[in-house]
Amino acid sequence: MELKKVTNYQVLPGPEGFLPPSAASMGIDLPSKDMSLIEGREVPEEEAMQKIAEKLLGAKNPVFFPGPQILWTWKEGVEEKAALIKQMADAVGAKIIPMPDYRPKYPKINPAIEINPNHPNLTIWHNKIDVCVFVGVHCHYANVALKIIRGGSNCYTIALCGVAGHEDAMITLREAGVPSYKRLLEIIKEKKGVSK
Repeated sequence: MELKKVTNYQVLPGPEGFLPPSAASMGIDLPSKDMSLIEGREVPEEEAMQKIAEKLLGAKNPVFFPGPQILWTWKEGVEEKAALIKQMADAVGAKIIPMPDYRPKYPKINPAIEINPNHPNLTIWHNKIDVCVFVGVHCHYANVALKIIRGGSNCYTIALCGVAGHEDAMITLREAGVPSYKRLLEIIKEKKGVSK
């Protein structure tokens, strides 16, 4: 069976419904090298960073969700990334809710402190999060969680991906690392300074 490619689909905040289509099935491709996605449209990385800064600074309750690739010092450079993420969160007044362990904790989870692989929207709803940033989250988990969040909440999702990006996020950077984090922090500080 061949899927029909939809060319005008936008990856927007939901709720999109119980079974939202994956962005890839709607014709959204991962960004090319040195490019990013804003709502499914490929743009230069700088444009995406500007939009991320605007969304974070304009949010009522922004939250960073660092995953194991940031929380655990598993290779060189992780501590510097973690420090930059903390600085970004502080600069925009964001909370940080870590995702150290993805395994389901059924039959009961505490959505105030963890995001569950099958119900990430519970954390979004419970904390009234309007903009969230996934960073250091393994791609296979992020893809599922971003789709569920889009399906069941109106949270604006951002993924700072160290690999190829995430088409199910409203904004995604690809191959994001220390240089990207530093530039994003600069942009946030510049925009914050202008708005004062």
